[in-house]
Amino acid sequence: MKFEVKNLPAGLSLDDEKGVLSGSIEEAGNYAMTFIATNEYGSMSQEFTLKVGDIIGLTPAMGWNSWNCWGLSVSQEKVMQSAQSLLDKGLADYGYSYINVDDAWEADERNADGTIATNDRFPDMKALGDWLHEQGLKFGIYSSPGERTCGLYLGSLGHEKQDAETYNSWGVDYLKYDWCGYSKVWDGLKDQTTASYVRPYLLMEEYLRNQPRDIWYSLCQYGMGDVWIWGHAVDANSWRTTGDITDSWQSVCECAFIPGVDIYPYAGPGHWNDPDMLVVGKVGWSDELRDTRLTPDEQYSHFSLWALQASVLLIGCPLDQLDDFTINLLCNNEVIAVNQDVLGKQAHRAANVDGIQVWMKQMADGSYAVGVFNMNEEEKDINLSDYYDACGIKSLKSLRDLWQQTDLKVSDTKYKLVPHACKLFRITLN
Repeated sequence: MKFEVKNLPAGLSLDDEKGVLSGSIEEAGNYAMTFIATNEYGSMSQEFTLKVGDIIGLTPAMGWNSWNCWGLSVSQEKVMQSAQSLLDKGLADYGYSYINVDDAWEADERNADGTIATNDRFPDMKALGDWLHEQGLKFGIYSSPGERTCGLYLGSLGHEKQDAETYNSWGVDYLKYDWCGYSKVWDGLKDQTTASYVRPYLLMEEYLRNQPRDIWYSLCQYGMGDVWIWGHAVDANSWRTTGDITDSWQSVCECAFIPGVDIYPYAGPGHWNDPDMLVVGKVGWSDELRDTRLTPDEQYSHFSLWALQASVLLIGCPLDQLDDFTINLLCNNEVIAVNQDVLGKQAHRAANVDGIQVWMKQMADGSYAVGVFNMNEEEKDINLSDYYDACGIKSLKSLRDLWQQTDLKVSDTKYKLVPHACKLFRITLN
């Protein structure tokens, strides 16, 4: 495959074999470009607009995080192996680009000058960042506003400025900033109002935004103090809305189905609700990996709801061990398009009747994505038209099944749903 770009802005260069853009643009604005890909079968072109300005994260982040598979046993070798698999298996072609190192990369003590040090499992963070960027990927890292992290490794307390500068020097593009460790400080505060939740994140925000890099700022503080209300005030690009997810249907419900009812108005371009990582494929939080306990139908519902809710899409499984089912689940371009829609609307729950939930998301082109979920423990007969009034639908102009990638007759609204299964449609209205 060879790549070329028409109207490439000054300051950028293109690797015509990898299709990777690099460089920087000094002037804010919208830059229209045309990408052209050519191989032995022919050529395809696509128009893109590069937006340069004060807001980053105009669509939810997509990528991989080390925690759900490797936990505290993560290493630079495992991270590079997963990144290479992301490329080799084609996931990068669907938009997955962040490679995020979670906890356990830090040394026991800081360097003599106070800068953060890495342990022997991460011999060269800058080299890791450089290698990821050469592949067209982005580099994420983890810390805490406390003295220690969840895994009792070094946090950033008292060293926020130094750490932000170090991340910049390593080429970091994403910071997951985890409340763990700060609880010790917070428990001793007399003032435990919303301001006490904001304070440590506002401090790191100042130093991050002073760096000459766009660094995605991810708040991991489990929804405390209604973070979705104030997260934008610390210029966070995403914020965790619940506790840690596990691979159970109950956990999926607690992380997304329940809170999503109320918090959808707070999401939008640059600032996203984060119900935690995807628990598909193999998980284990250590070296003892196992298949997810979610059934295939539950995995479809899990991914569908994350797409509808414009959630951050971070894969949590070892990418070198992906099976065909999981690859197909993660790489449906029409479902991903729901998540990445540039309007940035999060779905709202339009109906909840007899254990059937209908979630509806407005799209930039005027269409709607609609998910129908069977929350019951038994199979249900469904007629989509039964929910038209609740959804504000009078009649359909078109109906498309996104998982099957098939256009349906607008009268094809009857089907069966087994327990915890879903249907995901894209509709246009008359």
